[in-house]
Amino acid sequence: MAHKPAHYDVAIIGAGAAGLFCASQVGRKGNRTILLDHRTKVAEKIRISGGGRCNFTNYYSGPDNFLSQNKHFAKSALAGYSPYDFISLVEKHKIAYHEKKLGQLFCDNSAQNIIDLLLTECDAAHVTKRFGTNIEAVKKSDGLFHLSTDNGAITSTKLVIATGGLSIPKIGATGFGYDIAKQFGLTIIRPRAALVPLTFTDHMKDYCAELSGLSVEADVQFDKTQFAEGLLFTHRGLSGPSILQISSYWQDGEDVLVNLAPAHDVSQRLRDEKKAAPRTDILNALSQTLPKRLAHQICDTAGLSGRLADLPDKALDSIGQLTNHWTIRPAGTEGYRTAEVTIGGVDTNELSSKTMEAKNCAGLYFIGEVVDVTGHLGGHNFQWAWASGFAMAASL
Repeated sequence: MAHKPAHYDVAIIGAGAAGLFCASQVGRKGNRTILLDHRTKVAEKIRISGGGRCNFTNYYSGPDNFLSQNKHFAKSALAGYSPYDFISLVEKHKIAYHEKKLGQLFCDNSAQNIIDLLLTECDAAHVTKRFGTNIEAVKKSDGLFHLSTDNGAITSTKLVIATGGLSIPKIGATGFGYDIAKQFGLTIIRPRAALVPLTFTDHMKDYCAELSGLSVEADVQFDKTQFAEGLLFTHRGLSGPSILQISSYWQDGEDVLVNLAPAHDVSQRLRDEKKAAPRTDILNALSQTLPKRLAHQICDTAGLSGRLADLPDKALDSIGQLTNHWTIRPAGTEGYRTAEVTIGGVDTNELSSKTMEAKNCAGLYFIGEVVDVTGHLGGHNFQWAWASGFAMAASL
């Protein structure tokens, strides 16, 4: 005789940041709640974030820090749960934290502090947790969601999909959430890797490899979008905050403009140096502005050496161009393997911006990274996890 399925008011699939937080908020309102995940060790993305210290939010997180096909979609949820709301929760749990830069908040000790906070909040809200449980099928009938799992059948009045995107598959990322969305007739905006290093396959790969490990402050621009943060040369191409940020906007086959010395007009600086100290070597002159390894590489690329006095101003301008207006065309990115987030996902036009509920399926919700809302680097994606999870729970 088949066992009667266990019934819950709300079933949440995915025990990452959004799922854990949503479960605690739903449960504390008296709803019988179950949280499921196919991994036994959950919240791995939290654990590895921020160099192991979790950049859990950003003081300045707001709608302008997010990309989506519908740029207005995130406004309601972000207004309903602010960074300061989550900071209050962090302080309630007596977690020490600090601002690193640009409003980015990190744990002083370990990302595990945030995971423990979320699990403790779930326990306080009497959330049933079933980790290491594979979802074999999901369907809806008679007003209920029916979940077939390898750990027994479950029914729920409401179903929340918080399964994240495709980034970092080694910690369990899958396309499960997209599959469920498509099963219930929702559109998926094409997912792609975001906040990810850029790579090269031509001579630029060797150029960057020669400088691997070197970092500079840079302005990086694609189309009308620009970021001014650190840039890091790698064996495969370029990384660092400015590059990760622009990767969310960059389109295949297009150029990116890089200013390797944003505080200086290098062409003018070299012309001035030529007048003041004409016997100065071009490499030494450029090394006053850039790290010597980078200066050497730029001089080699321009095919220039010798004293400033012996170089025409047009040659100095070519150095300025390679420094202040360096145009590159990446071959691609490092992909989901190292991407911090996935851009794209469930089409926001098919969800309620106030509740995260699917417009075509009552009781079905999508929150967090699985939705086509992607934040900038610096704690914004975690803030979206908290805010979208809270929006869903607040609708009950």
